[in-house]
Amino acid sequence: MTLKYIIGQVQTKAEPIPKVSSDLRFEDKLGSFKVRWGINRDSYAVEPGLYALGSPTPDSHVLVTANYKLTFDIIRNSLKGRDVWILVLDTKGVNVWCAAGKGTFGTEELVNRIAITKLSEIVNHRKVIVPQLGATGIAAHEVLKRSGFSVVYGPVRAEDLIAFLGSNLKVTQEMRKVTFSLRERIVLIPVDFVQSMRYFFLLSVVFLLFSMFSRVGFSLSGILSVGLLSVLNLFSAFFAGIVFGPILLPILPGKSFAMKGLWSGLLMLSLFSYSDYNLINMIGWMILIPSISSYLLMNFTGASTYTSMSGVKKEMRIAIPLQLVGAVIGMVLLLISRFI
Repeated sequence: MTLKYIIGQVQTKAEPIPKVSSDLRFEDKLGSFKVRWGINRDSYAVEPGLYALGSPTPDSHVLVTANYKLTFDIIRNSLKGRDVWILVLDTKGVNVWCAAGKGTFGTEELVNRIAITKLSEIVNHRKVIVPQLGATGIAAHEVLKRSGFSVVYGPVRAEDLIAFLGSNLKVTQEMRKVTFSLRERIVLIPVDFVQSMRYFFLLSVVFLLFSMFSRVGFSLSGILSVGLLSVLNLFSAFFAGIVFGPILLPILPGKSFAMKGLWSGLLMLSLFSYSDYNLINMIGWMILIPSISSYLLMNFTGASTYTSMSGVKKEMRIAIPLQLVGAVIGMVLLLISRFI
């Protein structure tokens, strides 16, 4: 299959290098939209290797990135008008920050990719620019020792790359600043929403089946009187964790995402919940909704640079058992409420 972002070749001392365009085609923008909604996300990758952007020379800079195509597209589009080499590591189609945490954007892969692409034969200098968010996976002293290339850490955002390259690889405090703004959080909501909906539909089926049973026996009418209200409550729990929580993240009480998710669920509970006015039923939802929203917002830690890998693991060890207990207790109370 022809890769439309490859527009030719650049001849080097070692071998011809694929030349890529800095312009994003409709197919690129459509692919970006689709992966934002969780479509084809697991296979949205480019071939690892060395690429030429513009007309780079042996003295041009080498920028390192992941082979997640969304990241690759952002990099090449941000460097419009520049002549650079782009060294793409095999991160299994995962973005730089997540891959650095998993180890695929790491020292071993960088050293190997430098060797595989014969980079030392293509460029005169011995310097590679690594994105700051990939620093956790790269041991610069090991890269230098094993490959002869020194590592320079670039800015956080791709939009700052041209200024960074134009200032002799000097970064400002603003370029180092990691943000997680409302816009950045909203962009991440669709993929979590789509991925979580399969569990929402599965649980909805369970609740609808439960609604047909009560102390008076089996009745399909329970679907209308109880089942649909249960599905609405369930949706409010998912909405609280996937949408409400990320939007309100900075102002929700607590430091951990699990705690913020708990408060998001409680807030949603006060604004949007239904009960058949059975006390046990009400208590069941009061426990279940925050438990679900807490778990879902805790998953958002994977999208935030505000949490370390060790911090995430510690939070999960504490929060998941509590969330599970809360969910079980809530479900049991809701089931009991149907038979009293």
